[in-house]
Amino acid sequence: MTLRELAEALGAELVSGDAGAEVLGVAGLDDVGVGQVTYVDDQRRLAAAEATAALAVIAPAHCLPQTKPLLRVSNPRLAFARALATFAPTDRLPVGVHPTAVIGEGVVMGEGAAIGAQAVVRDGARLGARVQVHSLAMVGKRVSIGDDTTIYSHVTLYDGAKLGSRVVVHGGSVIGSAGFGYVEEEGPDGQVRLVHIPHIGTVVIEDDVEIGAGVTIDRGTTGATVIGQGSKLDNLVHIGHNVKLGRNCLLAGQVGISGSVTIGDGVVLAGQAGAADHLTIGKGAKAGARAAITRDVPDGAVVLGTPARPMREQLRIEAALGKLPELVRKVRELTNRLAALEAQSKEKGR
Repeated sequence: MTLRELAEALGAELVSGDAGAEVLGVAGLDDVGVGQVTYVDDQRRLAAAEATAALAVIAPAHCLPQTKPLLRVSNPRLAFARALATFAPTDRLPVGVHPTAVIGEGVVMGEGAAIGAQAVVRDGARLGARVQVHSLAMVGKRVSIGDDTTIYSHVTLYDGAKLGSRVVVHGGSVIGSAGFGYVEEEGPDGQVRLVHIPHIGTVVIEDDVEIGAGVTIDRGTTGATVIGQGSKLDNLVHIGHNVKLGRNCLLAGQVGISGSVTIGDGVVLAGQAGAADHLTIGKGAKAGARAAITRDVPDGAVVLGTPARPMREQLRIEAALGKLPELVRKVRELTNRLAALEAQSKEKGR
């Protein structure tokens, strides 16, 4: 497309340059090439962008052009994301069912749906318009999938799972597997064995959720595990049974949530953070990387550490930990001096 067309698509103000110039693609500042558009967040980085081969620069509204055309917007990073989406290659399956796919009885597929090679869609599943089920994915019995949802290869959707519209589930994820729940039973020989608790609930994935690769989401014991609208789960996240995840939450890689945790809207959990069972994490709360949440977190709180504590408290603890070697040295020195004084006192007392 031309610079003018891209500016119109982004709602940007095109300043200077040839509006009819052809845009060949979009790239970051470090790898932008001839004919491509890049972006900067502030005026300070504009000079670096001007030194590249970029055709034009997406920049904040207050920036002034130097040698290259500017696409001025209020949120350059958002505009950059939309520009990337405009030029991103599409990987859509041909509409219809591949000859090697296995389709059960009573399956309903909306207009424009596509089923890839060797995918399995079991009895009673309902797929909305333009749903994409890629090769080797498995859609269980009575699964419901909303319009424009994409299921990538090797995804497993257990029976009865419910996915909304515009959901994306990346390769290898498993949605609706049984939860990790056991009860002890003492046998006649006095040995204790673990008896699995059946999980007969379901999983509900609301609209506009994106689920990364290798994510596991357990079904509810009797109710539903819920992933709220607009939430994004990174690769290798685990969600236990009966979890209620709010809207527009961000869970980074290897986050683990135990069963029956309630998480409010807009929560951010950094990589490898985890929560013990039956906790409540309030709206807008944030947890740092590897935080171990062992008690309820209030709305808007920021917690760090193991166990997780309020950020300021944890930072003071970490600062104190840095002084421990010196404190240990001083304690050892004082202990030796005290021992010497005690020895002198005993010597004088003889």
